[in-house]
Amino acid sequence: MKKEDIRLYDWARILFGEAPPFFLLEVFIRTLIIYIFLLYTLRWLGKRMSGQLTIMELSVMLTLGAIVSASMQLPDHGILAGFLLLLCALAFQRGISYIGVLNSHFEELTQGRPGTLIKDGVLQLDELKKFRVSRQQIFAQLRNQKIYNLGLVERMYLEASGMYSIFSAAEPKPGLSVLPPDDSKIQTMQTEDQDLMACRSCGMVQQTSENDSCNDCGCREWTRAVN
Repeated sequence: MKKEDIRLYDWARILFGEAPPFFLLEVFIRTLIIYIFLLYTLRWLGKRMSGQLTIMELSVMLTLGAIVSASMQLPDHGILAGFLLLLCALAFQRGISYIGVLNSHFEELTQGRPGTLIKDGVLQLDELKKFRVSRQQIFAQLRNQKIYNLGLVERMYLEASGMYSIFSAAEPKPGLSVLPPDDSKIQTMQTEDQDLMACRSCGMVQQTSENDSCNDCGCREWTRAVN
C-alpha cells in the first residue's frame, strides 16, 4: 500500500483492510476450523499444558499462537500449512518429552532442574543469584504458607516448572523473621530469642555479637532470631 492510499477517514480500509468485506466470513470459517484443530492439538499435548508450564511447554504455546495467526487472518495463506505446522509442534514436544524420559541429562538440559533456595533454615544465596530469586519473593511465598520465620523451614525448592515446594522442619527452631519489618503490629506474633542472632542476609542463626561475621555468608548485619 502506498502512503497516498492511506486516508484517516477511510473507514472501509480501517474496518476491512484491503480484503473485500465478505472475507470476514472466510475469517470466521478459518478461525473455527483452526480453533477446533488447536483444541485437539492441545489435548494431544497432554494435561501439563493446562497446568503450570515448563520452559519447553511455554515455548510450544508461544509457537502455536504464531502458527495459527497467519492461517486465520491472511487470505493468501491456506489453513493446510497451519495444520502441518501444528502437527510439527506436536511432534517436537512429544519427541522431546520422550527423549527426556530415556535420558535424564537431556531432560535437565531442556526442562531445567530444581534449585534449593533454603536449607535447614538458611537461605542459599548462590542459588538465589543463579535463579534470580529475591529474598522478598521467598518471604512472600513463606508467608503465604503461614510460615513466619526461616527456622520453620527444612527445605525450599524452586521446581523446574517455576513452582515452589516447601518442607517444614520436624523440630521448629528460632530463625530470621520473614514478616515485614515496618509492620510493628504484626511483629507481636513473634517472640525474640535473647541468646541467638540471625543474619539479615542469609538467615544463619548463631550466638554472636553484632560485630562478628556470619559463619555462612560473611555478612555483619544481625537481628534477633525469633520463634
